[in-house]
Amino acid sequence: MRILVADDDTVSRKVLERTLAGWGHEVVSAADGEAAWEVLRRDDAPRLAVLDWVMPGLEGPDVCRLVRSLNRPVPTYAILLTSKGDRADVVAGLDSGADDYVTKPFDRAELESRLRVGERVVSLQQGLADRVKELEESLARVSRLHGLLPVCAWCKRIRNDGDYWQSVEEYVTELTDLRVTHGICPPCLARECGDTSHG
Repeated sequence: MRILVADDDTVSRKVLERTLAGWGHEVVSAADGEAAWEVLRRDDAPRLAVLDWVMPGLEGPDVCRLVRSLNRPVPTYAILLTSKGDRADVVAGLDSGADDYVTKPFDRAELESRLRVGERVVSLQQGLADRVKELEESLARVSRLHGLLPVCAWCKRIRNDGDYWQSVEEYVTELTDLRVTHGICPPCLARECGDTSHG
């Protein structure tokens, strides 16, 4: 998974980069909060971010607030990695929009576990966003079936939204999950076969 690492301390950043790369992640680096925000505001932003708290320009909590303001269906999962370990700092960090909080120096096993949690959360959010999109598309198809339906008085074809005339079967199949089958109604059977016993 692509992970953003943002830390103004070069040594700390390089150690974290090597650690994450060793776990199989693709690492994107930023040397300060402004650069981190530039990466995270893009449409192709990494799904996870490990942010130092104290950085020039924008601090880690500032970046978290900005990321949350984007209101994306699948927001970046943000972990604050900092030497600030007091309870008040943890609360302030999480209140800023961080999803998790790890203190420096980090324990490798703990960080790896927390990243796995982040991956699971991102995966669940993506699945939910995909399902919502499917439902919205289904509702859009259903809404197209309301209102006036232009039908040719002679051939009974239906004019679709693209101003193209198509058969009833094509129209219904395109807009719904229904499959059209064919049969002969009793009046048509009587008319075609000369059977006068039907209505």
